[in-house]
Amino acid sequence: MEHKRLTLFAGHYGSGKTNIAVSYSLHLADLGFPVTVADLDIVNPYFRTKDSAEVLQRAGIELISSPFANSNLDVPAMPPEVYRLVADRSRYGVLDIGGDDRGALALGRYVPMILEENDYEMLFVINKSRPLTRDVAGTLEVMEEIETACGLKFTAIVNNTNLGKHTTAEDILASDTYAKAVSEATGLPIKMTTVKHALLQELPEGNYFPLHLQELYYEIKTEDTLWQN
Repeated sequence: MEHKRLTLFAGHYGSGKTNIAVSYSLHLADLGFPVTVADLDIVNPYFRTKDSAEVLQRAGIELISSPFANSNLDVPAMPPEVYRLVADRSRYGVLDIGGDDRGALALGRYVPMILEENDYEMLFVINKSRPLTRDVAGTLEVMEEIETACGLKFTAIVNNTNLGKHTTAEDILASDTYAKAVSEATGLPIKMTTVKHALLQELPEGNYFPLHLQELYYEIKTEDTLWQN
């Protein structure tokens, strides 16, 4: 799998992009890359990259998040460290982008620098199990809203169709037709299909990326429950 210096994950609410961003950053760190995760999702109050701060820290991954996340500000101030990450070409950056046009606005200010370097991929996270992206038409509408808001085009697709902890191997396999239809409609390749780590052994060989499920911020985390497979 090819890795660009900057990897941006964006998708609608509940698409699972934050969980993927955390797992992908851990994957890069395992490969020996110096990694920084930037949480630009200013909208979603349920899944936050910051909730995985301890896991990221143990892996040597730097975390950048806005102190104004989940506030009522239209375009909250982003930490200056985000500019440093985009400009510092010695580190690999994973950016978690907001789940609608308002959330994607936070990315717009960094787009000129991202385009100038041209060492990035912007991945559209799709999830057929979510209400507004159950079909190709709804999924394309979400995609266009995000692209218009941030001024950056998607470069590939991540199929993250799932039912959370209740996802089965059959659910993953059944989403293949949907993902291919979105790919055909957009002309974008499918970079990977994500799957809960414990389900890998139940699936045939394929372009799968294993995930560990992130805990909700309001759930009590213990040494036994944190990052269960």
